[in-house]
Amino acid sequence: MASAAQKSIKSISYAKYGYMFIAPFFIVYCIFQLWPLINTFRLSFYGNGKTLETFVGLKNFQNILFGSETSIPAQAIHEEFFNYFQNTIIIWLGNFVPQIILSLLLAVWFTDAKLKIPGKGFFKVIMYMPNIITAASVSALFLVLFGDGKYGAINSLLLSKEMIVEPIRFITDKTNSRILVMFIQTWMWFGNTMIMLMSGIMGINPSLFEAANIDGANSFQIFRKVTLPLLRPIMVYTLITSMIGGLQMFDIPYLYHTGAGKINVNLRTVAVFVYEQFRAGAKVHQPDYGIAGAASVILFIITAALGILVFRMNRG
Repeated sequence: MASAAQKSIKSISYAKYGYMFIAPFFIVYCIFQLWPLINTFRLSFYGNGKTLETFVGLKNFQNILFGSETSIPAQAIHEEFFNYFQNTIIIWLGNFVPQIILSLLLAVWFTDAKLKIPGKGFFKVIMYMPNIITAASVSALFLVLFGDGKYGAINSLLLSKEMIVEPIRFITDKTNSRILVMFIQTWMWFGNTMIMLMSGIMGINPSLFEAANIDGANSFQIFRKVTLPLLRPIMVYTLITSMIGGLQMFDIPYLYHTGAGKINVNLRTVAVFVYEQFRAGAKVHQPDYGIAGAASVILFIITAALGILVFRMNRG
């Protein structure tokens, strides 16, 4: 029979130590994420600028979504929000589609045992490195390379080779600026997407690929019939996380300009709209926290709805 000391030892619970280890995460989460989220919902129902003295109910949402024929500021906010939202969707789709195609292609190549690619580890590191560079550094780099004037690196090279007559407006032109921002976003994030897709492919049972090879399937058939169907969970995760990041895109579009007040209107996203409502400036005479909060809540609802839709479409 077990002694009394052994029984007392067995009755000791160590669960409290687990809670102690995870407590810091939940404390930090509640202070810096949960409370700001709750406060954003609260701010969306108030108005009157800085003081937020007046409870306005759903008026902020109405001004953003529908505008007002009797109020010029409300109508301007409505038009501005939807213009910025259109920019957000265009820039996100323009960088996500090539990003997922390139990442999937590279992930399949790097995980294919039949392809003897030398230096795989080196290439993986090089492709992932743009993801760890700060957005400000990347913006500064591309502004120097693609400056509008004749002294920009690319324009200077093209002019010296007599390939162009006048400098190309890479920053202020609508199409050129959007294409460059899409390229920057793709360049920064395709390495991270590639690593995630590689982890998903390596998690597939190798015997399935061997069976397909024995049955005489070629590489494309294996990719279409084996890899893609089994990669669906990680593809859904990639799509949802990219959509969340794309709809909240701020840093690169906002920083891609040559000076204060020169931000390209075609690059202003919804996150930029929210930021502009928080600051005083030429367009916003005083901060409007209520409009900023309402825009953030609308963006949160749109993101959640699209995420649920994507998840349900790919659930099977």
